[in-house]
Amino acid sequence: MSAPAVPAAERIPDLRSDLIAAGLTVDALTELWGEEAAEALHRGQRVPAERALRRRGPSALATLARLFVLGRPVSHDEVAAALPALGVDGAVALGLVTRDGDTVASAVDLRPYGFVDAAGPAEWWIVSDLGELALGHALPEDHVLGVGGASLTLSGLMLQTPVDSALDLGTGCGIQAMHAARHARRVVATDISRRALRLAALNLALNEIDGVELRLGSMFEPVAGERFDHIVSNPPFVITPRAEGVPAYEYRDGGMVGDGLVAAFVSGCGEHLQPGGVAQLLGNWEYRGAGDGLARVRDWVDASPAPLDAWVIERDVEDAVRYSETWIRDGGTRPGTPEFERLLGAWLDDFEARDVRSVGFGYLLLRRSAGLPTLRRFERLHGSLGANEAGLGVHLGEALDAHDLQAALTDDELGRLRPVVAGDVTEERHLWPGADSPTAILLRQGGGFGRTVSADTGLAALVGACDGELSVAAIAAALAQLLEVDGDALLADLLPAVRGLLTDGFLRA
Repeated sequence: MSAPAVPAAERIPDLRSDLIAAGLTVDALTELWGEEAAEALHRGQRVPAERALRRRGPSALATLARLFVLGRPVSHDEVAAALPALGVDGAVALGLVTRDGDTVASAVDLRPYGFVDAAGPAEWWIVSDLGELALGHALPEDHVLGVGGASLTLSGLMLQTPVDSALDLGTGCGIQAMHAARHARRVVATDISRRALRLAALNLALNEIDGVELRLGSMFEPVAGERFDHIVSNPPFVITPRAEGVPAYEYRDGGMVGDGLVAAFVSGCGEHLQPGGVAQLLGNWEYRGAGDGLARVRDWVDASPAPLDAWVIERDVEDAVRYSETWIRDGGTRPGTPEFERLLGAWLDDFEARDVRSVGFGYLLLRRSAGLPTLRRFERLHGSLGANEAGLGVHLGEALDAHDLQAALTDDELGRLRPVVAGDVTEERHLWPGADSPTAILLRQGGGFGRTVSADTGLAALVGACDGELSVAAIAAALAQLLEVDGDALLADLLPAVRGLLTDGFLRA
């Protein structure tokens, strides 16, 4: 089913020209109210930004910032001056504002969004629904989220390899479809929300992004019988009680019990991937009783009718109480209120009924295998990745290529490889005072997932000698002589570690 049309779509070029003329960019907003106020806004505090605007005086940029970013009413004349091409009537027609006498109020959040990917830096304007700060109350169930933390995570993880077709399942405001359009010739974006698709259509037109088709429907229903080279999804994976009186937010609740939506995606995505095609998504999985959450994900992968390679990374685990509190607050219900306590009771009843003690969160990369799957990786990387998370898409693509390369090589062929140590790898040695030999050798990765590998003297020496001149076998033979050990045994011991270092980006072929 096709997406609903944007009202007054012919006025979008006028809006674009006004935003350009006002200079509504990420840098301009930061300069307008300063770094401290910008950080306060991320924490949900707009007072510092408002004080800065009063000091700066009137301008078109200040008016649009106050109206659309801070969610404050502005006079009709100020809005008319800031949007000379579109006008107030045009803004009303596009559904951007409402008017009450001489006062204009925002009906949506509209702000700039900047990023850098493999294609270079870019900046868009993103329209979404007003947040809790501007509304002054809990979010409505049909709320359309803007660019949040999960959106940034998924866009940073997105593979950048050029492909013919991509699918964004659960597009929301359209942000992932817009990112996918930078490497895919054709994109299909779906959502169960008509309002989300209208806002996505507005964002695509406002930013002049072509090649994206919007469709209404749930899960894979809108693309029945179709296959894609790349599927991305920030699905409504939040585990929500199926109980009366518990809000079912469309942007985060897929309407299934527990982690059933992620399970359905994993088991169903292979049928919609071309051979070699990759699906990437964020998800939650339950830890039930004494069971392991990642083992549940492995079972979902194994249950797929289509053979799937899988790389699943668990980034965090929250106990049932903390998980419930997080998502109740996310909907705008304040702790300490009777409503918060009522909802917390409903969530904990739901978890107790299924013996859920905690919930894992992470990333899933699934690839339709042309033969037997060769990649089965389920790992825990808890803790913050810092700035690295924003650029992991390129690293993941390189890691997949490196895995395929080493998996296709016999041990003899791997021994003839002449790898080079990556430029971001450092070595750290720990010694007892006065000792000649280290008690621990750590190889640290500066990029990617920032991994640390514990190495013995032989592996550390091999990595240090990888400059592209000598083969792995030749380096191992030289080390065997130096260490006075059997060369074949040392090489056999080192080759599995070399395979892992190639896949993780410590070594490059």
